[in-house]
Amino acid sequence: MMSPESVQSWLDEHFARIVGERGVPGASVAVLTQGRVLAAAGGVLSVTTGVEATTDSVFQIGSITKLWTSALVMQLVDDGLVDLDAPLRAYLPEFTVGDEAAAAAITTRQLLCHVAGFEGDIFTDTGRGDDAIERYLASIHDIPQLFEPGEVFSYNNTGFVVLGRLVEVLRGKPFDAVLVERLATPLGLTHVSPSPYEAILHRAAVGHVPGEDGAPVAAPTWALARSNAPAGSMLAMTARDLLGFVAMHLADGTAPDGSVVLRPETVTAMRQPQVKLPRLSGMGGSWGLGWEMDELDGHTVIGHDGGTIGQAAFLRFVPEHGVAIALLTNGGDFFGVFNDVLAYLLGELTGITLPGRPVPPADPEPIDPAPYLGRYADTIYDITVGQDADGAIWLDRVPKDVIAEIGGKPERSRLVHFEGDSLISLEPSHGIHLVFAFIGRDAAGLAKYIHYGRVVARA
Repeated sequence: MMSPESVQSWLDEHFARIVGERGVPGASVAVLTQGRVLAAAGGVLSVTTGVEATTDSVFQIGSITKLWTSALVMQLVDDGLVDLDAPLRAYLPEFTVGDEAAAAAITTRQLLCHVAGFEGDIFTDTGRGDDAIERYLASIHDIPQLFEPGEVFSYNNTGFVVLGRLVEVLRGKPFDAVLVERLATPLGLTHVSPSPYEAILHRAAVGHVPGEDGAPVAAPTWALARSNAPAGSMLAMTARDLLGFVAMHLADGTAPDGSVVLRPETVTAMRQPQVKLPRLSGMGGSWGLGWEMDELDGHTVIGHDGGTIGQAAFLRFVPEHGVAIALLTNGGDFFGVFNDVLAYLLGELTGITLPGRPVPPADPEPIDPAPYLGRYADTIYDITVGQDADGAIWLDRVPKDVIAEIGGKPERSRLVHFEGDSLISLEPSHGIHLVFAFIGRDAAGLAKYIHYGRVVARA
């Protein structure tokens, strides 16, 4: 097993080189092992300005924010203000979606583990004021309910905005203020930036997207809408800050100053599997109360990933070994850096080999695709599955709404059989082969939904 000194030496020697070789403009990494945090950075924060990335630079952590939101919700539970299994309306009577019966039944637990069942990718911009999340909650009153609450996992950004509003109502303050007051401050974290107003005080990374020649160019927008802050639209910090949050979980909920941030039994409960996932690209085997989890080599590996406009973040944590790694990037082949750095170091420090992402079988089984063909749609993508004259199966995904606005481009993928009712893309996208599971059947025997981490209904 590598010593902390050897981890730092390896990072100093290799990290910046790997970042450059993978075409990532800039990145930062921090490693928690044997109670010590080691850090490194490489590249630049923006190809436009050429400002060097350092270990004190802040990057957006995207959906890893959901772990922070989950902790704020579990503090409400610790304080006796929320029962996870009571209807959410006991605390948020104004909560409603398109299906009244579902809205009346949905619980806080179901929101935390992505099984609430309503449309999950609503990115309505409700302004930059402190009422952005309150106004967002009012705006989702008619969104579709895709399936019964508790029926199936479907990654749900919308649900975490609802949880953010729950935090605001029961704490009587804007979400950003509660996050700083109840997490960043007691944990002694100095660079946690809930919005651009704080991020600009530090060396802040800019996201990058592929330009016309494929090389990374600075994204046209720094962050998504404030309304989605509890789901991960703009929270930024250093990799070291992120591991400060993890260290609290490793210390059974205790902050460095001895104060109790979460009860020990709450920390344990958050890591208990709540729902199993179908086999999908880059997602764990189960979900807890906020955490994504996998059982690997007889050990539990937990974490979360995050993506915003041209930034990608990764967190993996092995409680049994007291090891955690945070990797923050701002474009390029970030999955390559994940493999070369995070996966490598996790293996060296714990002996655990992270599984390779799914790949197409060498000799795909011929299938009848008829149940899968057709059009599927949600608020951010139109998806069409078709078959050409040669029998090949193709998936066309056309971005719309906010995804189109931030530069998302149509994608066309050839699919082959993977396993069961799942197909996989023959060619990789951003270094991974996407798996699409087709679930449910209507009266005509056609798949009701396509599932690639979130569920999209047949149009």
